Amino acid sequence: MARTKSEDDKPVSFAERLAASEAFKAMFREGMSLVEEAAAYLDGPGREEAKALPRAESLAYAAESMRLTTRLMQLASWLLLQRAVNEGELTTDQAASEKRKVKLSYQENAAAPEVFARLPKALRDLVCESTRLQARILHLDQLLYHDPGAPFATPAASPVEEQLTLLRAAFC
Repeated sequence: MARTKSEDDKPVSFAERLAASEAFKAMFREGMSLVEEAAAYLDGPGREEAKALPRAESLAYAAESMRLTTRLMQLASWLLLQRAVNEGELTTDQAASEKRKVKLSYQENAAAPEVFARLPKALRDLVCESTRLQARILHLDQLLYHDPGAPFATPAASPVEEQLTLLRAAFC
């Protein structure tokens, strides 16, 4: 007997299951906690630490703190949109439309690795945590919102960029 295709026959989307799972809730809590931790640091001890830095490190601190803030706001926006989908407040299509307003992209550190290594440890730790979270969210976003007919976007490999990435990873 021939069966007709129904909604029940549709393959299960691992990404959609993951996005609605306890793992996503943990990622959401981690992201929001990181936003709060970064704000508390930058408004408190970080401000004092920045005043004591030499000029080159002070400029790098300002650039890294701006990038950190921007990165965290992008990640928080994405997490809030995905939570709205999970809670039925938005459809996936609505979230995809809203997501276009959120510039979710990988950001490199602003400072050169040798200067980054001289920044306060608390800032370096926040930057490293935020880039790890960013990589996880970018991966999940790619799985959820990628057009299955389109090829995955792969960045052009640059030998210099690969070496810089390895150096940055050594300090995170």
